[in-house]
Amino acid sequence: MASQSDLTSEYAKRYGAPTPSSPAPKGSRGSQINGLRHGLVPVDEGVRLHYVVAGEGEPVVLIPGWPQSWYAWRHVIPLLVEQGRKVYAIDPRGFGDSDMPSEGYDMATTARDVHVFLHQLGLVGPEGVDIVSHDVGTWIGFTHAIEYPEDVKRLVASDAHIPGISPLPVGDYPAMEGVNRQWHFYFNRLDGLPEALIHGREREFLGWFFGPAKLARTWAIDHDAFEEYLRVFSKTGAARAGLMYYREIFSPAGRAASLDRSKKRLPMPVLTLGGGYADRDNLFNTMQQFSDSVTNHIFEGIGHHIPEEAPEEFVEQILKFWAA
Repeated sequence: MASQSDLTSEYAKRYGAPTPSSPAPKGSRGSQINGLRHGLVPVDEGVRLHYVVAGEGEPVVLIPGWPQSWYAWRHVIPLLVEQGRKVYAIDPRGFGDSDMPSEGYDMATTARDVHVFLHQLGLVGPEGVDIVSHDVGTWIGFTHAIEYPEDVKRLVASDAHIPGISPLPVGDYPAMEGVNRQWHFYFNRLDGLPEALIHGREREFLGWFFGPAKLARTWAIDHDAFEEYLRVFSKTGAARAGLMYYREIFSPAGRAASLDRSKKRLPMPVLTLGGGYADRDNLFNTMQQFSDSVTNHIFEGIGHHIPEEAPEEFVEQILKFWAA
């Protein structure tokens, strides 16, 4: 098996060397985080992942959900830095300030992006590296852990339903609540129509996603956060890139890949986190299919965006999990 340094050198030769420190993208926010640095890592032909890093110590990698970016972790990053961790928050392909190619939004490719990212920066130690994920980031984080288990020390997965993997939602919530939570799983898969309806109306579209249908603490995504998400979501190709995640995972090839992954196991410890007003224990039920070491916590009174609605409690549960 190739050593980590060999892999890093191989990826650098194939895709180009990382730029570990670069100016912040024009208009981006995040200056409130002390010592925050921006970087770009080539992970595929013509595809670079944007990331931010802060702190010193053992690394931990954060993968955000859609339609957001690394900025979803703005409250979590300083809390983990205070605990002596070096925190890397990435924008997956098509997210934030990463490149937005026309293809490559299937789970196998996006998981490989994470694998290459980790080895380009030399983040994988003898036991792997800690990964924390949310929403679509959990789709990616789960797939990466299944396909590259040697990369992952411990996996934290928060509030998501993984298509083709998670059990179908159950519960006694009213029918309209179910529609509010899940309608975009169908809308986003339509070919062409979502782009036509979203273009020029990005503010209205995001206003729904960051409103009461998704958040219990609606103040958690304030003006600056909304404007940052609007900035990256309004970039050319961004809306389509996000929609492609849904189209790919629900495609016949995506469903077949999910079925294949459902036969594998996760050897690392897993923590699942759910919002009481969102997916609750859906991820717990999902990960129990793959691991004998799953810990679960539900944040009662919290919606889907746990890292922003309850960052202190979110980090508290992660620290307890790591300590155990």
